[in-house]
Amino acid sequence: MVESGRDLRLAGVLVAAADTLGDPFSMPTYLSRFADDCVEVLGADAAGILLVGADAGISIVTSKDPHGRVRGLLEIQHQGGPCLDACASGEPVPPVRLAGPEAAEQWPQLTARALRAGMTVTCAVPLRRGDTLIGALNLFSNGRPGHQHMHLELAQLLADAAAIGLVHRRMHEECTSLTRQLQSALSSRVRIEQAKGLLAERWGVKVDAAFTSLRAYARRMRRPIDSIAQELLDGLLDDAALEADRPHPW
Repeated sequence: MVESGRDLRLAGVLVAAADTLGDPFSMPTYLSRFADDCVEVLGADAAGILLVGADAGISIVTSKDPHGRVRGLLEIQHQGGPCLDACASGEPVPPVRLAGPEAAEQWPQLTARALRAGMTVTCAVPLRRGDTLIGALNLFSNGRPGHQHMHLELAQLLADAAAIGLVHRRMHEECTSLTRQLQSALSSRVRIEQAKGLLAERWGVKVDAAFTSLRAYARRMRRPIDSIAQELLDGLLDDAALEADRPHPW
């Protein structure tokens, strides 16, 4: 079966949304591209993403927005809006006509600002992976022919793909950070062990006694024992500096 160009484009967007494990990776670039892709394949005029970080911080990224109007539509939603509702409930907010009384009553500040920007319809879907909610995708339309209907189910499918990618990226960065910490701790331990052995051989004492001396010197100097060990291994710290903490030979 020959796929249509639109189907192939949609497949490409889904793959790109889930592809976050390559390095280097730029979160702003990824989110901006995703927002632009959503505008293209969902028949919207603008898209914005509200992302809640692991530290509870909030980030806002939009599709192409030279005048900052779309960003303003997301920023004002701290007073209420579909993006905030989708984040709070974890459920999609179906398309709402902003010129209607319901929108004006529910989100007065957003409605007034959106209508001034020429946007007449909005909807939002959560960015979620299982029980993990990481933000929401907000879409806007100006109601022109071909732009009246934004496909909510397809929007949720794209948001789910992005959520998979974002959660995997977060896990990847956490694992990478943990690996670096473990490697740093292991390297530090190796340096200290080498310095203990070197000092024990020079002084003719047991390794534990050499370690006690290194630790006492580090405390007296108010410096990490790891840096003292490195200086000793590099020949930058001579025995004279350690004499006050030198134990008696066994």
